[in-house]
Amino acid sequence: MKRTWLKPFGEKMRESLAAVLPITAVVVLLSVTIAPMSSGMTVMFCFGALMLIVGMTLFNVGVDLSMMPMGEGVGVEMSKSRGLVLPMIVCFVLGALITIAEPDLQVLAQQVPSIPNQALIFSVAAGVGLFLAIALLRIVFQIKLSHALLFFYALTFLLTLFAPDDFIPVSFDSGGVTTGPVTVPFIMAMGIGMSSLRSDRNSQSDSFGLISLCSIGSVLAVLLLGIFYSPDEAVSSSIRITEVASTKAAAATLVQALPEYAREVAVALIPIAVMFALFQLVRRRFHTAQIKRIAIGLLYTYVGLVLFLTGVNEGFMAAGWQLGNTIASGSTPYLLIPIGMVIGYFIVAAEPAVHVLNRQVEEVTNGNITAREMQIGLSIGIAISVGLAMMRILTGISIMWLLIPGYAIALIMTFFVPQLFTGVAFDSGGVASGPMTATFLSPIAMGACEAVGGNMMTDAFGIVAMVAMTPLVTIQLLGLRDKLRRHARKLPERVAPVDERVVYYD
Repeated sequence: MKRTWLKPFGEKMRESLAAVLPITAVVVLLSVTIAPMSSGMTVMFCFGALMLIVGMTLFNVGVDLSMMPMGEGVGVEMSKSRGLVLPMIVCFVLGALITIAEPDLQVLAQQVPSIPNQALIFSVAAGVGLFLAIALLRIVFQIKLSHALLFFYALTFLLTLFAPDDFIPVSFDSGGVTTGPVTVPFIMAMGIGMSSLRSDRNSQSDSFGLISLCSIGSVLAVLLLGIFYSPDEAVSSSIRITEVASTKAAAATLVQALPEYAREVAVALIPIAVMFALFQLVRRRFHTAQIKRIAIGLLYTYVGLVLFLTGVNEGFMAAGWQLGNTIASGSTPYLLIPIGMVIGYFIVAAEPAVHVLNRQVEEVTNGNITAREMQIGLSIGIAISVGLAMMRILTGISIMWLLIPGYAIALIMTFFVPQLFTGVAFDSGGVASGPMTATFLSPIAMGACEAVGGNMMTDAFGIVAMVAMTPLVTIQLLGLRDKLRRHARKLPERVAPVDERVVYYD
């Protein structure tokens, strides 16, 4: 019995070690070769890595116990509703509440002080809530995801013609920060629940796509704010670097930071818990044992996220800024491109929500798309995106020269790739650009930009947008490869039986 209880922790611990140790080794190697760090910063980084490992383990166990059954239960019940008004209201409220609570959105608001924080936060929340409701309508009316994406991205790029240049990178970055580790598992499971009661062959594909549409909602919201407020300039926040003299001081610094992140995560999880409680009171879907399991899972999720965010913000952010600044100010600044690609390849594995996505894809497709294939596809995509972002910093080219052709290729591919892979690919973009990107890759970009004397808002910002873009192409290439292989063997398109896709939590 004891071994059964500990089994999920052992599995998740191995996943966490495999995710965090490679990026830790790369940074430590750089720190003793071309980008030396102070001993205090190195200690903080190593302590942060330890907190990441423990935090990711607890988070992943908690998500399996709580977020997945909660989200899927809400989705199934909404799909049973005879009308559309109530489910759309639920989607809007859930999307808005979860977005308001996302810690990364608070960071974005601080970086755009020319727009009032609450105005930006509530506008983005309304955009995400609206597009979550639109995602529901898409599933109900069986609108192809490729058609919806083409329309809304065309609208997005049209608005960039009227938005201030400083706000275009920030707008596209917002699409990544609003789909964080709290929202992704819940929304993804809700999508599976909403499509689970349909019996047509496209229901499997329609379980994906919610994350991608929610990301578009946040981008449009920030673009509209930039147009509406017409600010003269946007100012970015600086990176706080904490120097410590001993391991004891490093531990004390991390402990002192815990209450702040404990409050942030509580604010993020409480709206979900309250909505679930109201849902349970009305629908009575879960029995007592399930509710206890969900409560324990929420506790694991809470503690895991607190440890993860503390470690990544306090231990990784300053190290990232130092690495970027040192390499870019050295004699061979173009080393920033290959080094950034290596870091990008490994860092995506440390995103907690990525593991959730990979497992969901493998389960929903009955192993047709393995978690390993997803991980490799994402890692290659992120490596390319970070390399392009570093090139942008060194050359100063506009992000639009990369975003327009990148999204054009991705959208054109949607007409040749199975719909399932389109949904997975566009969801992957939002999932991959999580807290590790915001608090480690972004500081690397900011440190490098400061070293070369670039414009922080137009050059450093946009790395989250780049990270969110390239997986759209790499994952669809994976789908195209699968389609061509099956065509050569004259096999039908892979579609999992509907009854095998529904997960019941007893």
